[in-house]
Amino acid sequence: MTPDQTLFVATSDLAGQLRGRSVPAAAADSVLQRGVGWVPADLAITAFGTIAPNVFGSTGDLRLMPDASTRIEIPARGEDPAVSLVLADQTEPDGSPWACCPRTFARQALDDLRAATGLEVTASFEHEFMVDGLPATAPFSFARHRSIEPFGSELVALLEATGLQPENWLPEYGADQFEVTLEPAPGLVAADRAVLLKELVRDLARRHGRGVTFAPLTHPDGSGNGVHVHLSLRTADGTPALHDPSAPAGLSAVGRRFAAGILAHAQALLAFTAPSPVSYLRLTPHRWSAGGVFLAERNREALLRICPTSTAGGGDPARQYNLEFRAADATANPWLTLGLLVRAGLAGITGDLAEPTIWPESVTEDELAGVPLLPKDLAAALDELTADEVVTGWFDPALLDTHVSVKRAELAAVAELSEVERCARFADVY
Repeated sequence: MTPDQTLFVATSDLAGQLRGRSVPAAAADSVLQRGVGWVPADLAITAFGTIAPNVFGSTGDLRLMPDASTRIEIPARGEDPAVSLVLADQTEPDGSPWACCPRTFARQALDDLRAATGLEVTASFEHEFMVDGLPATAPFSFARHRSIEPFGSELVALLEATGLQPENWLPEYGADQFEVTLEPAPGLVAADRAVLLKELVRDLARRHGRGVTFAPLTHPDGSGNGVHVHLSLRTADGTPALHDPSAPAGLSAVGRRFAAGILAHAQALLAFTAPSPVSYLRLTPHRWSAGGVFLAERNREALLRICPTSTAGGGDPARQYNLEFRAADATANPWLTLGLLVRAGLAGITGDLAEPTIWPESVTEDELAGVPLLPKDLAAALDELTADEVVTGWFDPALLDTHVSVKRAELAAVAELSEVERCARFADVY
């Protein structure tokens, strides 16, 4: 670090927003060891910056304890100085785990899956976002790819330099829309990278004089921005555990049970994975988001999609094989999203749920008429959450109650707005 460089110690909150504290370079080594102060009520900050009713009030203290393995260096550009950014666990003042820390929730879910099954999770988060002020260009076109330069090339270079391992950078279908995907990584690493990615994109765009938004929708009639979460399972020695070429659709028995758990609790999970009032305007049929609670091969209307594999160039289908959860967006906390999907999958593996139907890619709407629907809005998802005793049992009561309070406060804040105005409000925030 240079003498004028700061270290920003950060966490991601229940609105999926990065918050934290910065310290000067001279204090960085000490802070990496001892952390910085934090406040329990910060967990109750809504997307709009207000504090929702919560059980913490004005009392209590915490520490943000940095995980040095997450530290990235954002180089200087123009008048903007360099800065170090590091993710942290929220802990008690003595450094012991705090029961309401979202990152701890994800880590514990991964640990419990490993302890119960011996399986490890590999994951990747795909992000879509829109950029302001670009000339009109065609979907997926080279013209759009070039229209944002040099931002695009600098973004890929920044992701490579910070170790986030970019896989694809591409122009997307929606107007002014792009997508960036990262290489698969161990579960917690993948969620950490999802937290960092949004900030790197926003910060670089600002330094280019561009505005970006990861909001689920910028207009009710427009294309939506999703966060597709890809999950695969490995044994301790790295052997892929989802793929069985002799099984239906190539999905192994443990994979089918893992999927069954996610499907069984999907309506409740969406209160965390799609937690904004505008998320549900995107989660409707014919938007290629998620049209119902079902598992299917290569079908982009499925809540859970079995992704295609390829043998081209000597590709190994077993190592490519993964499940894609399609009902998440960037208003969600990536740690909670990952932790919940792992918890639900573990409940499927260890429980006695019926194996799910695996629908073929060619399944029709008539054939899917009987599959469960997604909640119609955030209020319905919150009702599903509070009614699901299995899912609520995974949370410390204070974390669960605070999440519900934050989301109800966000609902109240936009209750009098039209759908167009709601989309615009969230586009500004995200």
